Amino acid sequence: MTKRYGTPGLVRAGLLIGLIGALVNSANAVRADAAQYALPATGTPAAASDWHVSVRELAAKHFKNPAWGYSHCMRDYALARELAAADHVALDDDVLFAAAYLHDIAAFAPWEKEKIDHSDVAADLIDTILKGTGFPMSKIDAVRSAIRTHMYYRDPAAPEALYLHDADALDWLGAIGVARIFGLVDPKGGDPDGPKAVKMLEDNLKNTPSRVLSPAGKALVPARKAELEQFLKELRHETENLKTL
Repeated sequence: MTKRYGTPGLVRAGLLIGLIGALVNSANAVRADAAQYALPATGTPAAASDWHVSVRELAAKHFKNPAWGYSHCMRDYALARELAAADHVALDDDVLFAAAYLHDIAAFAPWEKEKIDHSDVAADLIDTILKGTGFPMSKIDAVRSAIRTHMYYRDPAAPEALYLHDADALDWLGAIGVARIFGLVDPKGGDPDGPKAVKMLEDNLKNTPSRVLSPAGKALVPARKAELEQFLKELRHETENLKTL
């Protein structure tokens, strides 16, 4: 059943916007020297499992953004595993974990580079991030490939890349897609404002569904698409077609 917004007994669109808008307080950019963000080396091969902790701690500490921060990494990892399991596809969890938690690293200082797709920047630097942590470096090319193709407009190849790609795309749809985009709204009236956030949601609705490629991913598209469509319909109705948004 399609969830509805803004009807008696359910969450109204205006209230949802107000609640989600509070999330923007977590969107401050990280400003510091790149060296202090390097993952700590594990020291010995016996401590190889510690790289998971190092990666998770790096993401939790430095990826502060309501749309593509640490919580987004957690969801991508969990959903990618869920989709692969539904399709009975075995994944290399080392590759998926590293790629899921670090795929958006170049969206944050000091790793970001202007005018270069964050996927490519992250893919090019990932070996320097993971080197010395205990991560099995023989798998670094697979991580690099998954990161490079994680965006919906890219074409993944290996299973880990495919399911990360689809999880990332699905995270732009449904209720979570709304939360992510409205979390970016500037409470002081800057960019983006409410109407621009709606345009961003409409673009996601238009461009993303057809780019979900796996069988399990495709099965989730209709419900998430309908959820987002219903929200946008209710929002326009309750704001005089966005005039009072």
